[in-house]
Amino acid sequence: MNYQAPLRDMRFVWHEMFDVTGHCQHLGLDLDRDTLDGILEEAGRFTAEVIAPLNRNSDEQGCQLLGTEVSTPDGFREAYRQYVDNGWASMTGPMAYGGQGLPQMASACVHEMLMAASLSFRIYSGLTEGAVLAVHRHGSEALRQTWLGKMVSGEWTGTMCLTEPQAGTDLALLRTRAQPQADGSYLITGNKIFISGGEQDLTDNTIHLVLARLPDAPAGVKGISLFLVPKILTDGRRNELSCGALEHKMGIKGASTCVMNFDGAQGWLVGEPNQGLSCMFTMMNDARFQVGLQGLGIAEAAFQGGLAYARERLQSRSLTGAVAPDKVADPIIVHPDVRRMLLTQKSLTEGCRMLGAYTARQLDLEHGAPDPEDRRAAMRRAALLIPIVKGFFTDVGQEVASLGVQLYGGHGYIREWGMEQLMRDSRITQLYEGTNGIQALDLVRRKLMGDGGAELHALVEELSQHVEAAGHQPRLQEMAGAVSQRLEEWRALGKTIIEACQRDPQEIGAVSVDFLAYSAYVLLAGLWLQAAVRAGETLTDGTGESAFYQAKLQTADFYWRRVLPRASAHREALLGGANCLMAMPASDFSC
Repeated sequence: MNYQAPLRDMRFVWHEMFDVTGHCQHLGLDLDRDTLDGILEEAGRFTAEVIAPLNRNSDEQGCQLLGTEVSTPDGFREAYRQYVDNGWASMTGPMAYGGQGLPQMASACVHEMLMAASLSFRIYSGLTEGAVLAVHRHGSEALRQTWLGKMVSGEWTGTMCLTEPQAGTDLALLRTRAQPQADGSYLITGNKIFISGGEQDLTDNTIHLVLARLPDAPAGVKGISLFLVPKILTDGRRNELSCGALEHKMGIKGASTCVMNFDGAQGWLVGEPNQGLSCMFTMMNDARFQVGLQGLGIAEAAFQGGLAYARERLQSRSLTGAVAPDKVADPIIVHPDVRRMLLTQKSLTEGCRMLGAYTARQLDLEHGAPDPEDRRAAMRRAALLIPIVKGFFTDVGQEVASLGVQLYGGHGYIREWGMEQLMRDSRITQLYEGTNGIQALDLVRRKLMGDGGAELHALVEELSQHVEAAGHQPRLQEMAGAVSQRLEEWRALGKTIIEACQRDPQEIGAVSVDFLAYSAYVLLAGLWLQAAVRAGETLTDGTGESAFYQAKLQTADFYWRRVLPRASAHREALLGGANCLMAMPASDFSC
């Protein structure tokens, strides 16, 4: 399966929907359109020519543990060296420590390409960027000066060490200990599992960010601190830590997922004592956005594979008669059910790309907007969107990959074509960095109930502006009416949910997954309407490629007619209440 970055669609989202050049200027960054497009094109070439060819073998070969050393699949070391030498690793890093300081809105497309080309390869650098973020924002100046430069450049990698055998999502159960030393450092002792990139042969050093408890720490999550624990100390000695095992996994086999043992390893406190969880959430929010992009990358790769196959595979004749009479059968793309699957893939993938760019814009403004009130507004908007992006994009990645398998038929089920690998690789994205159920709980409990629905109301108001703009185009009036109705329904549903959850806390868990899905489908409808308005304007002006913009209008039409109705099922399900879930005694679940 050959991956090619969807540059035309990315440029449409960048320039025609969200004005990425103006966005960069607003942030005080000197990045013009030619420079940004050059980054996009070079990233497309690098991912297609260097990274994508590694994906199949990385799944076949996987990582190997020899003693306590881990070897990555053939080609990963050489590709990673190119990745670092060409500046991709430092793309988002702070400029004060050698980074390029590119905004999320510019980098998100590049990250999507990497994830589509080889999710296993991208995992190593993705965790490093999150670690850089946490150390830069919360570490002391001494820590930043000592460690950040080589992390930013990619010469060293970083990890997140949260999970332990007895503690998955519930970090209150953490047992790893940190013992203070006279020199201001700490000795870290404990075991961590599911550590992506915990040991590898891409770099000489790995900087672990480890959650642990101080001796006098209070119980629960309020007693967790964050520590920087390097594999190699500044004097060249190896720290007292090691990889105890590699996990045998369903997918992402080219990414080393390690059991890490810390046996009195020297580390340094990041941030304040007992404030480790808030420090780690700086990293977690970025990681959750990045995992959402993983789902998007997988979806794009699956759509490309399915589309190529549908154009080439000959099976049966069209229901209206032969389309390719010179051939033994017609290509399967002529069949309505194949069109349904392809358009579902296309509308979900391109819709998520729009929402990803919009969310990246909020993340940039949260930290870089000149006006403090704009920063606060963007922080509230990003907080609302992050669980939706993580949860929905990864669900989409799994669905689109599954549709890809279906498009290939029996050939999709065997390894030769690569589609089943995408389905296996995508499955983890719904689990790590907080399962999608946890994202849904966060959306309802912390975001919707946290402000009484105020931010949801503000988002509905913003999206409603596109409904008004669409009213000037006759061909979009029907879609605009449907989107307007959904937006008002979304606002009212949020109010209904808040009232139900205040009466019965069990409702929080009962409604959350369906509410997240409902919210995502309506969000995408608003963005597809915005895209359709822009496409219609361009077609009227006669200034763009007509086929591209006609396809935008037709995909938008498919989305609101055939995909948006899913929201109704989620609404009806969540209104069913918690009692039907909780009434049955646990003992009665047995057969």
